[in-house]
Amino acid sequence: MTMPTEPIGSIPRPGYLIEALGEHAAGRLDADGLGELHERALVDTIKRLEETGSPVITDGEQGKPSFATYPLAGLTSLAPDGVVIPFADGHTRQLPRLTAGPFRYQAYADSYLREAKKYATKPVKQAVIAASAISLVYPGEELAGYDKEQFIADLVNEAEADIRRSLEAGADSVQIDFTEGRLSLKLDPSGGLLQSFVDLNNAVLDRFSDEERKKIGVHTCPGGDQDSVHSLDVDYAGLLPTLFQLKVGNVYVQLASEADPERALRMIAEHAGPDQRVFIGVTDPIDPRIETAEEVRDRVLQAARYLPPERLGTCDDCGFSPFADDTSTSRDIAFAKIAARVEGTRLAAEAL
Repeated sequence: MTMPTEPIGSIPRPGYLIEALGEHAAGRLDADGLGELHERALVDTIKRLEETGSPVITDGEQGKPSFATYPLAGLTSLAPDGVVIPFADGHTRQLPRLTAGPFRYQAYADSYLREAKKYATKPVKQAVIAASAISLVYPGEELAGYDKEQFIADLVNEAEADIRRSLEAGADSVQIDFTEGRLSLKLDPSGGLLQSFVDLNNAVLDRFSDEERKKIGVHTCPGGDQDSVHSLDVDYAGLLPTLFQLKVGNVYVQLASEADPERALRMIAEHAGPDQRVFIGVTDPIDPRIETAEEVRDRVLQAARYLPPERLGTCDDCGFSPFADDTSTSRDIAFAKIAARVEGTRLAAEAL
């Protein structure tokens, strides 16, 4: 048998690109100059991903400012003082705050996909940000002339377009990044916020047919930035039953860095839908140690004791560099971990 294995999304940007992003932000490098370096990084990333043997690749998010904020880049009705996301090591990331409507995406993910497909010889999956994450830009106090109900209606339209455009552009699959799912249980341990997030994302997914949803997946992880996380201490028991309510064909679950993966697997087996494929995380992007192919194989075989092998796949726990300025992991380590995932998955499939 064969078993699918896929990257989650981001690959650390090369140093020259990170430097160029800073120069561009300071006004010392024009858009054309930055674009040339984006293309150079994209071509190298695709080449190296394909060299790992990965049957499906991504663009490594080389052109995104971050996995979360790409639709907002260039939107003028934003203030910088939005929701703050604290990480375990003390550093934070801050979302912008919407100051006026109507709300529209400024960039759609298919623009990155189309660029990647120019150079890729293998199928390309495309990551998009969840509507629930973008919903956090709406302020606590209602905006004059633009109430939250109208914002949500606009957001659902835009999130649908983001997914649909990628499907129409030939994405092998579309992955919705839902890292705020586990984080929501820190903000609201009752689970009410999590349920509202799932309901919002399902309002988007309801606009797709059953066939289309087979190519749509959702990714959960406890965050991964600068070798730290924001919600690994949140019990999976609070997240997984609600997560599997999402109307998607594929679910990508962080597992390699989980303290008790066997317990998580039991919950996944209980709650996963009969038509959902579960991609388990078998490499930890935050750990600098490179997993062996045999370790990956054993993690897959452990999962196969709980889930039918034909409904299993493998992935990395998280993207390697979800924010463009994150230099905590080297490109060489990222590609070595991906190669181990690919080979370990092959060994597991052979054993099964």
